[in-house]
Amino acid sequence: MSQGEETGRRGSAPGADPTLVQARDGETLAEAAYQALRTDIISGARPATERLRIEHLSKLYNVGPTPLREALQRLCADGLVLASGNRGFSVAPLDPDEFIDLNIARIAVEKEALRLSIVNGDNEWEAGVVAAGWRLGKEDQALVQGGTDSLDNWEKANDAFHGAMVAACGSNWLLRVRKNLHDQCERYRRASVVLRDDGRDLNSEHNAIMNAVLARDTVAACQLTEAHFVLTARVLSDELT
Repeated sequence: MSQGEETGRRGSAPGADPTLVQARDGETLAEAAYQALRTDIISGARPATERLRIEHLSKLYNVGPTPLREALQRLCADGLVLASGNRGFSVAPLDPDEFIDLNIARIAVEKEALRLSIVNGDNEWEAGVVAAGWRLGKEDQALVQGGTDSLDNWEKANDAFHGAMVAACGSNWLLRVRKNLHDQCERYRRASVVLRDDGRDLNSEHNAIMNAVLARDTVAACQLTEAHFVLTARVLSDELT
């Protein structure tokens, strides 16, 4: 395998430094290409409806056509890429109706994972929730100031926060499905600017959810989480229409 087949260069948003992508130990080139493309689609570096031409991607990522096709097929299964017999591959569009449907599924999975996690969680789990909540509180405040860096950091902290609360659910399959739904929602959020100026007090919303979880109040935690996700979906859906 040549050096060009072992490494790739990830596409990036305008003005951003490209990130070198390299297959990790035990990871195939197709898996590395899949992860790189998936990250770029979710972040918006590969925008909605963009044509994903194999020849162009091969040069951009420095990866051969065969692993790229395998990666794109996997992304089709994730719902992030569409395949057409005549037009090849393209990034899935941002559809407000699909986002509403996506959020229905996300809420159902999140609430079940949260319920199980509250039942199973121990002291170490609680400590993880508190730590993730503290970090997200800092990023909630920074998000108000705007800027690409603050949004990137907020997304990571938000992912860690909600992930910490369901970490003790005890089902790897449930967490796997949840992860895919979360990533799909992140793509919609990153395509929007309303997180910075919709007037919401995200810190208060997150604190209320965290306090209910730590109090082992399953009903309140699930209700607050659902309201939190529904409000986000409503705001973003209104912007897309």
